[in-house]
Order: sequence, then C-alpha cells, then structure tokens
Amino acid sequence: MAKLTKKQKEALSKYDPQKVYSLTEASSIVKEISIAKFDASVDIDVRLGVDPRKADQMVRGVVALPHGTGKEVKVLVLCSPDKEQEARDAGADHVGLDDYIAKIEGGWTDIDVIITMPTVMAKVGRLGRVLGPRGLMPNPKSGTVTLEVGKAVEEVKGGKIDFKVDKYGIVHTSVGKASFSPEKIAENTAEVLLTLSKLKPASAKGTYMKSINLSSTQSPSIKVDKNSVVGL
Repeated sequence: MAKLTKKQKEALSKYDPQKVYSLTEASSIVKEISIAKFDASVDIDVRLGVDPRKADQMVRGVVALPHGTGKEVKVLVLCSPDKEQEARDAGADHVGLDDYIAKIEGGWTDIDVIITMPTVMAKVGRLGRVLGPRGLMPNPKSGTVTLEVGKAVEEVKGGKIDFKVDKYGIVHTSVGKASFSPEKIAENTAEVLLTLSKLKPASAKGTYMKSINLSSTQSPSIKVDKNSVVGL
C-alpha cells in the first residue's frame, strides 16, 4: 500500500474510515477532508448488485443535479446548418458538422459533451473509435441525439449528467465541488441515488445498492448509509 502523505493522514484523523455515516454527515466530512489545492470534484461510487455483462442488468441513466456540477461544461453540437443558430443561442461552445468531424478524426477532443441529431448520426457514427473510449459518443438514451439541440445544450449546461455502471458493477459520477455547501452536496447526491433506485433492473437479485462512498479528488472515501436518504 502506498505511503500516506501528511495531508492524507490529517484527513483520516478527522473521521473513522470504517464507520458508515448519514448522507448529511458525509457531505460535511467530505468538505473537511478535501486536501487538493484546487476546487476538488466531489464524487460518488455506488456498488450495485447487478451483472453488467447481462444486457438486462445494464444500468444507465440521466440525472439533472439540482445544484449543477459546479464545472464549466464544454459542449460541441454537430448539426445541420438550419440548427446552428439554435445551438449557439442555447450556449453551445462549438457548433458545426463536417469541419468538426475532420478535427475529431485528427485527434481533437477538447470537449466534455457532444450533442447531435438523428439525421447526421451516420456521419457522427464513424467517429466511434475516437469518441467511444473517451465516453463522448452521443447516445439517444442520454438525450444527446435529439432534434431539440437547443434544449439539450441548456440541460447539459444546467447540470444534467449521464452515468452507467462499469464492468465491475460500480456507478461512478461527480456530484459537485468541494466548494459547495454540505446541503448542496447532499441534495445532488440524493438525486443521483434516487434516480439509480428507479433504474433497478427487474432481473437483479438480492441487495441492489451494496455500498455508497463519497469522496473528493485526492481524498479518502466516506461510507454512506443508504437508509439516511429519504425515499430510498
């Protein structure tokens, strides 16, 4: 095991890593033990009782965080010329089609989200080998392949995120920044957990949410009691 830094030891002295805390307590602790020199991202890891190798147990969804992610999301809209103004008016950072497809084929991926339209998906589809591994491929399920490009841009800029379970059965996503108040961290986290609970596959057996951990960039994680979340 890697040797702990002085800051990590200090962070660990402020709480008990073995104890399970309520979401309210964990949201306060995660701020206290944030050791990064920048405004760290606050993340949640939820281990689910599913087998992601089975198609009917693949958990994927979209959630609008009540208080946003706290980070500036760079959005590229790949659309037909008649939709370009709509995308720009909604706040898209980059708008176009063939020119951006060429840029991406050349290796450019300085964006966080790509929104496109069903009518141009055939062109966008060939970018799969570049965008797929980076998690940037637009998908109708996450609302990033749509004719309502303006609305999609506004939602993404406003804090809408998409997530999916990884091959180990874990959903990992950001729920805000360490500069957020504990209340905002707790409310964003609860929104993700409630969304996840609604997505429980009918074929999943046994305990669905096996563990919930809250952490920030470079900090240790805090165990969260799912029973402390109203509605779960």
